[in-house]
Amino acid sequence: MKVGYQGNHGTFSEIAALRYFAGKNPENKGYKNFRAIMKDVESGELDYAVVPVENTTTGIIARCYDLFQHYNIHAVGEINVPIHEDLIVVPGTKIEEIKEVYSHPEALSQCTNFFAEHENIKQVPFQDTAKSVEYIKECNDHAKAALGSYRAREYYQMESLLEQVQDSNLNMTRFLVITAKEEQDPAADKISTMMVLKHRPGALYNTLGILSKNGINIVKLESRPIPGRVFEYLFYIDFYGNTKDREMKQILHELDLHCVEMKILGCYKEAERYNGKDNY
Repeated sequence: MKVGYQGNHGTFSEIAALRYFAGKNPENKGYKNFRAIMKDVESGELDYAVVPVENTTTGIIARCYDLFQHYNIHAVGEINVPIHEDLIVVPGTKIEEIKEVYSHPEALSQCTNFFAEHENIKQVPFQDTAKSVEYIKECNDHAKAALGSYRAREYYQMESLLEQVQDSNLNMTRFLVITAKEEQDPAADKISTMMVLKHRPGALYNTLGILSKNGINIVKLESRPIPGRVFEYLFYIDFYGNTKDREMKQILHELDLHCVEMKILGCYKEAERYNGKDNY
């Protein structure tokens, strides 16, 4: 079994993949970008991939989520991973020596309080969190630091000068497990959809009303601009249910009648909610 994820050894995506497929000993493969992952999942080069779609601090990870529209893939699983960003340095580095901090743009944006307290430190966007740690190891420069995971720190034998500098102690990223295979967990209880509604008054209200009148709980509603159309939007809507249930099939049919386009991005078992503790 081949499983893909974004980044190198030590990224939070790798941590998500290792946790989700724990005990199954898959062949893991890191990728530089999400589009390459989606392409290899669609072609069957990868059996599965684990991709980030939402963070509790910065919201939707749009550059990944939007790709679901363009590939024949679907989500079959979900996992929530606590994101603890350590300030990782060359061993022996002191905080006053640091001039630059490297990391993925998402990680940098999750640590705004740290940078507000250290205005002299420059933020430098980099490929991913683990690659940032690898880079400062290669530089061996006390003026450079990285934001990354405990796993990246251990893998590259570096030092955490400060632990958990992210803005929130409940900082967490939601990952979806994707595949091109026709499979679905019998216990699946969550559906992710993409909808382009008909352009008429009350379109969103009436669409959401279908879910409301059937007692369906909506857990996510997000609007995104449609490329090539001026100020027109699609909606990502997640709600509870199983696409194989007879009642849900009828509900999905009703929803489709209100849409110019509708795509089911996946049906899967909802991940456990994070309680502020983790096992790593």
